[in-house]
Amino acid sequence: MPGPQIIGLGSPLVDLCIQVDDAFLAEHVPGAKGGMELVSAAEVGRVLAAHGGMPAQAPGGSACNVLAGCANLGLDAAFIGCTGDDDLGEFMRMSLAVQSVDARLIVRQQTPTGRVLAMVTPDAQRTFRTCLGAAATLSSAEVTPESFTGARFVVMEGYSCYDHGLVRAIALATRQAGAELVLDFASHEVVRANQPVLAELMSQGLVGGAILNQDEAAAWSKGDPRAALDEIAPLVRFAAVKIGADGAWLRRGNERLHTPGVPAKAIDTNGAGDAWLAGLLAGLVRGCPLDVCGELAARAGAAAVEVVGAQVPRAKWREIKGRLDAWS
Repeated sequence: MPGPQIIGLGSPLVDLCIQVDDAFLAEHVPGAKGGMELVSAAEVGRVLAAHGGMPAQAPGGSACNVLAGCANLGLDAAFIGCTGDDDLGEFMRMSLAVQSVDARLIVRQQTPTGRVLAMVTPDAQRTFRTCLGAAATLSSAEVTPESFTGARFVVMEGYSCYDHGLVRAIALATRQAGAELVLDFASHEVVRANQPVLAELMSQGLVGGAILNQDEAAAWSKGDPRAALDEIAPLVRFAAVKIGADGAWLRRGNERLHTPGVPAKAIDTNGAGDAWLAGLLAGLVRGCPLDVCGELAARAGAAAVEVVGAQVPRAKWREIKGRLDAWS
């Protein structure tokens, strides 16, 4: 039986979302409003106890979101990551299974499942407090070429680049398995902190696809996103710089094009980049022309910004899959 067409590695995190006001943040949440800070599981529990309400739970983590989108677009998909032996870990496993993703989760007995407390204020701003927990414990010894047997693409979150040994092991195992590594650069902080190792992997031919947004590209090239694309594209098989509502710049070999964005009533950008990448990869796996891949990506990204949270409704995925099926 053939393996999955696409495999993702990253942090399986459960999003815990609550509605709060500014007074609650000021009293119970140390640190600035907005943005993300790393905290312990106990700190997440303390804030939830002070709130007193039941948080809305949703599966999260960038690579998880990408793989769920790929599965909804008809690809055979699997995800590798670590959870704790707890209720949130089981929730993550079941959530991936419902999305038809093969959940290859490694269970840590003494470490909690990663979680993100998302506190939404009336102005729609989100303040995140993240406990990585077991999600941060994947080791290079647990990644082998056999992990990626049969895959066309292996998708890795840029956040994994903070562990240089792990990211090198993933890149080598991917090449040995005959798959292509797709690296989502994740954030401008990731780029600034890890640009040397990212450049090393690309210069060694270990990265098949490089995916950046405008801020990440500007961080790479010290202010000029187009310069980042021109620098990176010759080192990989395909590269993309997402420019929000204005679409994306794509390059593959001698192909260079701009794909426009799809009009959308944006209410929450959480997960939009992950959905965009799922659309792009589905088109590439199915052999669509590059402009069609870009269109599918744009439609998926637009669908994500029209809902609260990172989970695109199944009806929207079916609509995008219909366009994919018509092209391939």
